[in-house]
Amino acid sequence: MSLKTQRVNDANAIASSTISAELVDKKSQAITQQFAKSVNIHGFRKGKAPVSIVKQRYAKQIQQEVEQEAVRESFQQALKDLKIEQKDVLGNPAITKFERKGEEIDVEFKISLAPKVDLSKLKSCVPDAKVKEPSLKEIDERLDEIAKAQAPLVEAKATAKLAEGDTANIDFEGFIGDKAFEGGKAEGFDLVIGSNQFIAGFEPQLIGMKKGEEKDIKVTFPENYQAKDLAGKEATFKIKLNAIKVKDEVKLDDEMAKKLLNQADATLQTLKDQIKLQLQNEARVKLYNEELKPKLVENILETIKFDLPDLIVEQEMNILLNNYARTLTQEEFEKFQNDSKAIEEKRKELEEEARKSVRITFIVDSASKEYGVQVQDNEVIQALYYEAMMAGQNPKATLEFYQKQNLLPAVKMAMLEDRILTMLLDEKINTASKSEDKETKPKATKATKESKEGEEKPKKAPAKKTATKKEEK
Repeated sequence: MSLKTQRVNDANAIASSTISAELVDKKSQAITQQFAKSVNIHGFRKGKAPVSIVKQRYAKQIQQEVEQEAVRESFQQALKDLKIEQKDVLGNPAITKFERKGEEIDVEFKISLAPKVDLSKLKSCVPDAKVKEPSLKEIDERLDEIAKAQAPLVEAKATAKLAEGDTANIDFEGFIGDKAFEGGKAEGFDLVIGSNQFIAGFEPQLIGMKKGEEKDIKVTFPENYQAKDLAGKEATFKIKLNAIKVKDEVKLDDEMAKKLLNQADATLQTLKDQIKLQLQNEARVKLYNEELKPKLVENILETIKFDLPDLIVEQEMNILLNNYARTLTQEEFEKFQNDSKAIEEKRKELEEEARKSVRITFIVDSASKEYGVQVQDNEVIQALYYEAMMAGQNPKATLEFYQKQNLLPAVKMAMLEDRILTMLLDEKINTASKSEDKETKPKATKATKESKEGEEKPKKAPAKKTATKKEEK
């Protein structure tokens, strides 16, 4: 066997081999003998059929196994020649050439290797930023929102007119022409004006009505309305306003704080402190997702460079190409599928995106090992369940779809990436915040220290004495 190998870079290697006729024949004889021992041929006891008949009957299968074993040996020999360990090889090699020349076999293949990722500059990629502190006005506004949400509904005065934000208790019945339609009638229904719970145009026409007033309103159902018999049709609703309900006033005091926080010693200030933390967290999440994470990824891609395995990039390009194809209509897809030039142009267009995706994946994988950050399989399942429920979808069906499409690893990697980016940002911002706190604290001078020491000594004894008297009482 003649072998030529070349290490293209840290992540790629190529090898070519000519497998001699002598070696092919030797392997063919050995594999034929193995077949002869295991196959059943009519008229012969198992393992007793003549080799010539076995070779004739199973020629195709024998040839396939000979070729596979010869290529496998060539690959293993190439790894030895290149001084590459099996654990560093990514997936299977790509066979770029396989030709039979008489009894000889010429074979060439590409090998993709796990790249070496240097994370020494990773933390320098984290952008400088500061989480905005919530103002007193923002805290009071959120406190007011919470109070209103907790406030009970009370009936408004008889002279009151229905306004935005009020709850209207109504009887209604809908008609298409003169005929009432199914599902268009209710009595004593509470509708929050401004909630957009009903179709567009319904709620605004109720504004200004008084208790006991009756009114006909006209609306048009959307063209894509779920009930096909109503879609795009004009309807008349007969309305009676039974009552107007408004939020009662809630006293912002310690008692409300105790109730909301479920803490016996809570005060209004405790509640405000909790609201401040909540607003800080919301501001941090918004800043991270909308500004810092995209900037951090951009900085990482610009700073951390290494060779990428070509076969992995090509796989990612195929994934992106398939994702693009799914966005096409049936007609567009059929046209695209039959246009090899358009397919190749689209693949080329997606190459840069694929390279970025592969690069960040290797960086995230290396960082997860460096910092011990993990995402467990059950966390992925929980995240999918939660997102499906929030979207009003069937969680079980969603999970099954992701499993069948083999999308769980991609979801897990996305969660891991988000977790590492968050960790890096938290570390930078928390460190900056601590540094600011130290800088803002006034530094005591020698004179100040001496003055404080002189003042503190005579105060310590009376303080103890007073405390003791209180305890005795």
